Amino acid sequence: MEQNPKIIIVDCDHDKVDTEKAVFDKAGEDFRWLHCLNEEEVIRECQGAVCFLNQYCRMNAKVFEAIPTLKFIVRYGVGVDNVNLEDATKYGVQVCNVPDYGMNEVADQALTLMLGVVRKAWMLAERTRKGEWNYADAIPVHRLSEMTVGIVGTGRIGREFAERVHALKCTILAYDPQYAASGAEKLPYITYVDTMDELLAQSDIVSLHCSLDETNCHMMNREAFAKMKDGSYLVNVSRGGLVDEEALDEALTSGKIAGAGLDVFNREPIEKDNPLFRHENVLITPHEAWYSEEAALELKRKCAEEAVRFLKGEPVKYPVNHIDRA
Repeated sequence: MEQNPKIIIVDCDHDKVDTEKAVFDKAGEDFRWLHCLNEEEVIRECQGAVCFLNQYCRMNAKVFEAIPTLKFIVRYGVGVDNVNLEDATKYGVQVCNVPDYGMNEVADQALTLMLGVVRKAWMLAERTRKGEWNYADAIPVHRLSEMTVGIVGTGRIGREFAERVHALKCTILAYDPQYAASGAEKLPYITYVDTMDELLAQSDIVSLHCSLDETNCHMMNREAFAKMKDGSYLVNVSRGGLVDEEALDEALTSGKIAGAGLDVFNREPIEKDNPLFRHENVLITPHEAWYSEEAALELKRKCAEEAVRFLKGEPVKYPVNHIDRA
């Protein structure tokens, strides 16, 4: 087998990688573009590589042990759910993501979903398309400027979303245990609460903007929905695993939750028979919140640039774990 270059795009499902190629060509680096589906294919096809650009394939001790030359992974995206960070650190593999490539788009999508379900525009549009003409089908709809929006997680995207919601004159609450340590500038129109229970109890709309880990998987469960206001709304553009979909279905069926805007799910693609489709005021989009033409190109460029920085021995911009390269 021909020896692999140092850089391999492991499993990018984009239709072309011209943007990455331009970055690598400028740096004088060769690369290979693959479409691996699992760890076995990665191990078989990627021997000798130093840098991975990775989208979906799982990265763990099995891969790191089998490819000892591997020292760097950058994910196409924000989350690193598919990379075992403990294993990566143990094997000396630097993991990076691109946390700032589509934050405006995701915030815009959260706002779109929120407006769609609160104003019931999605539901009425579908009925109107079928020949009905009756705004009263949406009753009740409440004034947005008198509603409280609870934001879970105030990183880049959560803060962008808060800025947009502030323009609608909503009251904004936030829960973020890491905020104090982040050093982020305090936004005067956000009031932080001490507990998630406070946010759930006081918010008319709860919007999720936090990462997923073992501590918050299915944080929106039966107990959480029970603590929310009657007739409140849920928006999730972050990670599907944050929401117990069975519990959400129950809350929607009972009327406890009046609607939901969802871009991410526990299993993707979402199954055609998923019970959430039964609810008229659930607006579902196919994990596309990140997307715009500009964001897609920015993501590809930043992934490639991060790999080049690593190979040159320069500090990486978006480290997720700590590796001593001395």
